[in-house]
Amino acid sequence: MTQSLTGFILVFLASSPAVFGFVPAGTGTSTGSAVRNTQALRSASTALQAQRMAYPRVVAFDLDATLWIPEMYQLWGGGAPFKKNSDGSLTDCKGTRCTMMGNSAEILHELNTDPKWKDSKVAYCSCTDEPSWAAECMKLFEVGGGITMEKAAPIKQIFKANKTEHFKRIHKDTGIPYEQMIFFDNEEHNCRSVKQLGVTCIYTPRGMTPAEWSRGLKEYASSQKK
Repeated sequence: MTQSLTGFILVFLASSPAVFGFVPAGTGTSTGSAVRNTQALRSASTALQAQRMAYPRVVAFDLDATLWIPEMYQLWGGGAPFKKNSDGSLTDCKGTRCTMMGNSAEILHELNTDPKWKDSKVAYCSCTDEPSWAAECMKLFEVGGGITMEKAAPIKQIFKANKTEHFKRIHKDTGIPYEQMIFFDNEEHNCRSVKQLGVTCIYTPRGMTPAEWSRGLKEYASSQKK
């Protein structure tokens, strides 16, 4: 992830999560909103089923500022070891709180438990500055039903490189065509580069919200009609 003005803005957002609607999972969400979000997720994923469209065979996500907040480099001076809190969030060794963003947990849980996703693989594609910290967070964050983030994604491409390299490795290892993959990332330049391979790419400046998930599935469905 970039460590420019964008990084500074994300530091500010991490300390004031409600600013600009940048709300981590489990914070400031009413029961009614949670129910509506769950319903939105279900309607989005069943839209493909209703249209008898194929589901993406690879569903890939960035980590920092897409599935969780803050980004790992924003924890410099702290970081590991992390402690799991009663509300599911984590706290690093300096007391900084880390949370999953938006509906990340619900989406990952659905991908791992709903039969309609049985032929799809979940992947994490990240250039995080602290991969060992990220690995620890993945083991501690739970997405529901005792499933951790680490177990939720059998494919992990976590190293510094243009993200096209992550997808080239996935393609080589799985044999799945780029056109049958979808990728969610909070940085536009990553989406632009990976899209050139033929992957459906969704820009997620606020992390994984029901709106971005729904938009992604609709764009993927449209791409399959071409």
